Amino acid sequence: MLRRALGAFATGVTVVTVGGVTAHGMTANSFTAVSLDPPLVSICVGRQAVMHASLEEAGAFAVSVLSSEQEGPARYFADQRRPLGWEQFEAVDWTPAPNTGAPLVVGALAHFECEVWRTYDGGDHTIFIGRILSMDRAVDDEALLFLYGKFQHLRQDVSR
Repeated sequence: MLRRALGAFATGVTVVTVGGVTAHGMTANSFTAVSLDPPLVSICVGRQAVMHASLEEAGAFAVSVLSSEQEGPARYFADQRRPLGWEQFEAVDWTPAPNTGAPLVVGALAHFECEVWRTYDGGDHTIFIGRILSMDRAVDDEALLFLYGKFQHLRQDVSR
């Protein structure tokens, strides 16, 4: 019931990545702005997820905000059967983030590179607050959304 009710809230879709020895990627819709000064964002990661240990080890992460054309990478990084480590990134076009080398998905709407600033207990998840090290707004396109348990495409009204 809780999952169904929460599914009524539309979210953007991101791929969160970690580079280095513990390289890993995961699709996430629990990304949000926290503060403009200092520049902070948050992601929530399940304690049992591979990404949780990778984030703790690396101390830094990157976020690629996916466009409506990137449902493929969203599904890929949500699939637990994909390879682990750097091998999983062979299936997508990516570029290294300038400070940490964490993979950034090419063609995403925006990219954020962060160092872990604080962590908080979030029940079965940990809330990771990241201080933004670098960011860019890569392309102007429509956003990929997640609503009612399905990927959706935001269609902008161009008549305005």
